[in-house]
Amino acid sequence: MAGKSDAAAKDESETKPKGGKKKLIIMVVPVVLVLAGAAGWFFFLKPSGSSETPAPVPGEVVAMDAITINLAGGHFLKLGLALQATESAHEVSGEKALDAAIGLYSGMTIEELSTKEGRAHTKEELVEEVEELYHHEVYDVYFTEFVYQ
Repeated sequence: MAGKSDAAAKDESETKPKGGKKKLIIMVVPVVLVLAGAAGWFFFLKPSGSSETPAPVPGEVVAMDAITINLAGGHFLKLGLALQATESAHEVSGEKALDAAIGLYSGMTIEELSTKEGRAHTKEELVEEVEELYHHEVYDVYFTEFVYQ
């Protein structure tokens, strides 16, 4: 009888539907669809950074005559500036920028201005102040002359 029960068990396992491939397909297809949908959204429908402020489009560069500013210790700075306006800017005159430069550089020491880092730091301060003064219609300042004695 032992042989008969083994044969009966074999027959039952062969006649029983396995369903392994069907279960695998049922589990894999939704995952693939979700991944395809996420990839489609990312590449085609994702908003393109609209929350970031767009970079200003360069406009006219307004150059100004050099001015002389008194520094500490009887020294002076001859400073020439040019303002980079945005394309949408109205007429940009340099009076506000010159006034800001005089206020920033007056009384500074030669030691503060003689290093690359010192010049870069003071220029950053000047650019920030000029941007505010011109309501972001000017976004950069260029030194056309920078001579101290």
